[in-house]
Amino acid sequence: MEKVEDVGKQAETNNHKGKLIATLEEIQSKYGYLPEQELRAVAAETEHSLVDIYGVATFYRAFSLKPRGKHLISVCLGTACHVRGGPAIAKEIEKQLGIAGGETTPDNEYTLETVNCLGACALGPVVVVDGHYFSNVKTSEVKGILDKATEGFDKLEVETDQRVFPLEVSCARCNHSLMDARHVIDGHPVVRVTVSFGNKHGRLTLSSVYGSDAVDSEHDIPRDTVVQMFCPHCHAELIGGAPCGDCGAPMVPMIVRGGGVVQICSRSGCKGHLLDLGGSTID
Repeated sequence: MEKVEDVGKQAETNNHKGKLIATLEEIQSKYGYLPEQELRAVAAETEHSLVDIYGVATFYRAFSLKPRGKHLISVCLGTACHVRGGPAIAKEIEKQLGIAGGETTPDNEYTLETVNCLGACALGPVVVVDGHYFSNVKTSEVKGILDKATEGFDKLEVETDQRVFPLEVSCARCNHSLMDARHVIDGHPVVRVTVSFGNKHGRLTLSSVYGSDAVDSEHDIPRDTVVQMFCPHCHAELIGGAPCGDCGAPMVPMIVRGGGVVQICSRSGCKGHLLDLGGSTID
C-alpha cells in the first residue's frame, strides 16, 4: 500500500504537470505552435527546467515546435502498422500532398507526421486525420480520406462507429475529475463544465464518448456561438491550445485519464475535436 506522503507527492507532481500543459496550451493557442522564446520565458518564470518543458512539448503530439497546417495527418509506422503496409500508406499520402513527413503544404492546409504508435496496433495500418482514426487503411483509400478532411467529417454514429469510445477526463489546471456519474449521455457518465456566453453563465454537460457531439446545456446556446468553458471545481478557464481545424474557434483542452489530451471546439454546432494519447499516465 502506498504511503500517504507518496500519494501526496504524486498528486502534487500531476498538478504541476497539468499546469505546465495548460500553459503550453495557452501559448500554442496564441501562436499556433510553441516558439522557442516563449518556452524559454516559461522556464524563467516557473520551477520547470527548459529540458522538462521540451520533454512535455515533444511528448504530446497536440503540441508543435513549428507552425502546422489546418489539417494534421498522423501515419503510424510502428511495428504492427509497418508490417501491414504503413510505409506504403505514408508514401501515398506524401505523393498526394506533395510533401514529405514532418512537412506542411505550401498553402498551410496539411501537415504530415509519422509516429511510432497510435495505440491501435490491432487495427493497423492506422491513419489519424484531425483526431479521426482510420483503421486497416489501403493506399486506394488515401484520396478519399484526404477529401473527407477537406470537406469536413460527417456526424458519427455513436452506437455503430468503431472510431468512437468513452473517455474519462480531468481539468488541466487542478487535475480534478470532470466526470459526473449522476447524468448519462450516450450510455456513459457525462463531462460537466461551466459555460459562459454573452451574459449567461451555467452548467454544460457533454458526452464523454469521443466523437459524439451530444450536449445538454442549462441555457440554449445559439448555433455558431463561441463559448468559454470553466472547470466547476477550480473555476479556471479551459483555454485551448490551437484553433479548430474545422472553423478556427479556440479548442478546449482536458486531460485524459491514463495519459493524453483531448480537445473539443468551443463553437456551438462545430464537431471539431482532437485526441492525443501520447502522454504518460496522469491519474
